[in-house]
Amino acid sequence: MKKRVWLPLAAAAFGGMATIVQTATAQSDGHAPIVLARQGSFEAGGRVIGDGEKSQACDHGHVEYQIPVKPRALPLFLWHSSSAAAWQRRWDGGEGFQSILLRRGFSTYVWEGPRVGRANYGCEDYAYKAAPGRDQSSFVAWRLGSAPMAWFPGIQFPTNDPEAWDQARRARYDEFDTVRNAELETDAAAKALERIGPSVLVTNSAGGLRALLTAIKSDNVAAIVAYENPGFVLPDDAASKVEPGPYGPVYVSAREFDKLTRIPIQLVWGDNLDKSASWQRIYALSEEFVRMINARGGRAEILLLPETGLRGNTHIPFADLNNVAVADLLSAFLRKHGLDHRSKRGNSR
Repeated sequence: MKKRVWLPLAAAAFGGMATIVQTATAQSDGHAPIVLARQGSFEAGGRVIGDGEKSQACDHGHVEYQIPVKPRALPLFLWHSSSAAAWQRRWDGGEGFQSILLRRGFSTYVWEGPRVGRANYGCEDYAYKAAPGRDQSSFVAWRLGSAPMAWFPGIQFPTNDPEAWDQARRARYDEFDTVRNAELETDAAAKALERIGPSVLVTNSAGGLRALLTAIKSDNVAAIVAYENPGFVLPDDAASKVEPGPYGPVYVSAREFDKLTRIPIQLVWGDNLDKSASWQRIYALSEEFVRMINARGGRAEILLLPETGLRGNTHIPFADLNNVAVADLLSAFLRKHGLDHRSKRGNSR
C-alpha cells in the first residue's frame, strides 16, 4: 500500500497569471503540477427572509471552482449528497477525483447544496441530532461490507488501514433526504449553472436524483454521469407506479420527462450489488428508468464496473483505490458524446 501523505495543497504564483497546485501524493507519483488559470467560490440561488430592516439571506448553495490553463469547453459540476470532501481525496490519502479531472483539463465546480456544508444557512428552523450507529449504517450503505463491520473481500478500499475508515466516516455532514429538499437544492443549482454555463453534472448517491431534477429546470445541463444513484425521475404516465420514499421517485409530466431525452445520461454501478436487497431494488429501477428514456428517443445507459473488469468498487467508486481507472471510463463516456473538446477560451464563472 502506498504510504499516505497528509499534507495541505501548496500554491505559488506562476507567470503572474496562473497558480501551480501540487499535492504531495502527486509529487510522489511523478505527476506534473496542476496549473490553474484561476480558482475561487461563490454562492448561488436562495432567497431572503425578513424585511428591509431585518433580513437573512438563506437557502443558497456554495460553489468552489478550479479552472486549469487551456481547459476543456465543458466544466464538470461535482455533486455529492453528503460531503464535498469525497471528490477531493482517495480514502488512503491518494489523489482525489477533482485533481485527476483537473489534470485532464476539466474545470471542476464542487457543489454544496442549501443547508449543508458551506451553505448551511437555511430559511427554516432545523436541528441536528446525534445518532450513534451512523458509522455502521454508512459502512453497509456504501457496500464496504456487512454488519457488524465485516469487510467484503477484494473491495477497492484500504481495509487494513484504520485511518482510511476513520477519514471516510468523518467526511460527512447531515443530509436532508426528502423530495422537498431535493427541489430546494435543484432550484439553487439551476441558478449556479446560469452563472457557469453548460456543464456535465457528475454525481454520487442522492446527488443523482437532484441532477435529474436540475436537468428539467435548466438548459445548462449538457450530460449527467451518476455514480450509484438511488433516486429517479419518472413520467406520471408510467404504466406502474413505485411508492415514493426519501429519494423519490419523483413523478413529472411527460413533457418534463422528455427533457431528459435531450442529454446523454450514464448510470454507474459498483460491485456487490447482490449482497444488498435494497440496492438490488434500486438497480432494477435504474434499468426501468433507462428503458423509459431510450423508448422516448433518449441516450441513457448503465455502466456496471465489474463488467468492465473493475472489481470491488464501493458506493463511492471515485474515491476507491482504483479511481484512476474509474476516471478513464468517465473520460471515455465524455469523448464518446463529444463532451471533452478543448475550449478556445477559459470557462467563465
